[in-house]
Amino acid sequence: MTRFDHVGISVPDLEAAASWYRAALGLTAAPVFAVPGTDLRGVMLLHPSGYRVELLHRPSARPGPVPGGPLEAAATHGFGHMCLCVEDVAAEFTRLVAAGAGIAMTPRPAPRPGALMAFVTDPYGNLIELLDRT
Repeated sequence: MTRFDHVGISVPDLEAAASWYRAALGLTAAPVFAVPGTDLRGVMLLHPSGYRVELLHRPSARPGPVPGGPLEAAATHGFGHMCLCVEDVAAEFTRLVAAGAGIAMTPRPAPRPGALMAFVTDPYGNLIELLDRT
């Protein structure tokens, strides 16, 4: 293995989710794709720094459990959150909440000494950690 490539998130509305992620996280979209022989569609969203978020949509998908925060997410097996390194946790937290993100954990010191963290949710309840390790 050489590096992490992307995280995939199943969403109920591909176009609305892509619009929110593009606006909130400054991502650009590759062309929408469809998997032949299935009802699966998706789009890869790219950040200038290199990370990617793949949004996936199937009309037959059912909602899963939506955790209220990071501790609750860690109480079940599976995807818990994605983490973005930012320069100013409080400013990015405020900006994302203004862009429609939900509040899951306000900015505070992280368990690692000297680091700051906060958690927001996308419009579908998926957790996004904001982290400054400096």
